[in-house]
Amino acid sequence: MTWVREQASALVAEMTGDPFGSFSASVYETGRVVSLMPSLDGHDERVRYLLRQQRPDGGWGGPGLYGLAPTLSAVEALLRQPGEDARIAAQRGLESLVDNGMVPDTVAVEIIVPGLVQEINAQLGKALAVPGGMTVETLAKLREMMDRGLALPDKLLHSLEAFGSSARGAGFVEPTEYGVGCSPAATASWLGDGKAHPYLAAVQDPETRAVPVAAPLATFERAWVLSTLAGVGVPCTVPGDVVDWLAAEFGESGVAGGVGLPPDADDTAAALHALAKLGRPRSTDTLRGYRVEDHFATFADERTPSTTTNAHVLQALGASREGHREVMSKLALWLRDRQERDGSWQDKWHASPYYATVCCAVALAEHGDECTASSVRDAVGWVLANQRPDGSWGRWAGTFEETAYAVQILLRTNVSHEAIPEAAARGCAFLFQNQDAEHPPLWHDKDLYTPLRIVRAEGLAAMYLGLANAEVARLLAYSR
Repeated sequence: MTWVREQASALVAEMTGDPFGSFSASVYETGRVVSLMPSLDGHDERVRYLLRQQRPDGGWGGPGLYGLAPTLSAVEALLRQPGEDARIAAQRGLESLVDNGMVPDTVAVEIIVPGLVQEINAQLGKALAVPGGMTVETLAKLREMMDRGLALPDKLLHSLEAFGSSARGAGFVEPTEYGVGCSPAATASWLGDGKAHPYLAAVQDPETRAVPVAAPLATFERAWVLSTLAGVGVPCTVPGDVVDWLAAEFGESGVAGGVGLPPDADDTAAALHALAKLGRPRSTDTLRGYRVEDHFATFADERTPSTTTNAHVLQALGASREGHREVMSKLALWLRDRQERDGSWQDKWHASPYYATVCCAVALAEHGDECTASSVRDAVGWVLANQRPDGSWGRWAGTFEETAYAVQILLRTNVSHEAIPEAAARGCAFLFQNQDAEHPPLWHDKDLYTPLRIVRAEGLAAMYLGLANAEVARLLAYSR
């Protein structure tokens, strides 16, 4: 227990001193910077990064069609590079593309993919088909708006690079010291090649010179880490200034995940929950503007609602003690009705059902009622049925992150089942043994990414729960 407390305190201290946050490099975003800003320092290193990241099958990025956007981005960038290695890699990337299912609901995929296909076709002089049943119509309409001098919705600034030459110097864009749209690619597209911005130097990995899909995301990182650790009662040191900073981030519409992004219900709810758990509760009135009948939208004009956003809202309302019983009851039923038949949940912000399931199951366990109790039991049953032989859990393979979520589902939902202690102990053993393993990208942005400190916090929370449970701790000590 002392070890977990020390590790959590060190994580919070490290996070407090970092204005950008710790996030994995992005093939998609790096490909866009390679293409849009070849004169930017570190260009050759970024090209080599793309070449090293190519999979044996020729594609880039995550499994299946999760690789579509990063593969198109890398191919388009490498087609612009001299040399045989780049040409061969781009050709292998084109040959890897298949149109065999529904494209995952990643950020702005409906405009990013058609835009990249158009760019590749312009270089090759042929008509590569737009995959996944997509069309260029939405992108064309938005580009027409920009060419007429009209402003895009704020949330599209994060994907400004999809609009090609229309984005260059667009008058409605107001860059900050952290660039445009919380995105290296969006910043590069607005600036154009040959123009410098200190933000683009600051976000590069010092060795590979690759860039993350979004930065800075300090609000997102701090809200999630603090909400996770405080939510399970990890007794770590949280400096008062980081709590003050998070409270000061609130505006009329709540908080945004990072500079250059619009406020949203998800980050607002997570920040509200963290502050309430840390003894600094504030009014949840900032969530009212996101309510849509019986649930909450993450952003205005949202294409698809998010189960995890609504689970976080339910937790924030419950932690506030402001008496939102009617709203919470409707929200709990909305979450219940979106549970999959196998007992899991899915969500638009993460590739793994374990993330969506821990968010929804824990929220319902804490703030649901008899109408949702069976949903929580079904979620626990799903977790117990899907543990891997090595004690881990995961969609494609057993991972530290997904195992942390599964252990939390078992130990935070107050479900009684004889198999829980042993399953949780085996899961905790896997976590202790794989703390330093690479965390594969599972979170949705323009491609998959890993919020490294958030994943670490989830693992520490799960290990703390295991050590705090007498039966799990006994089994864990025996197994180790």
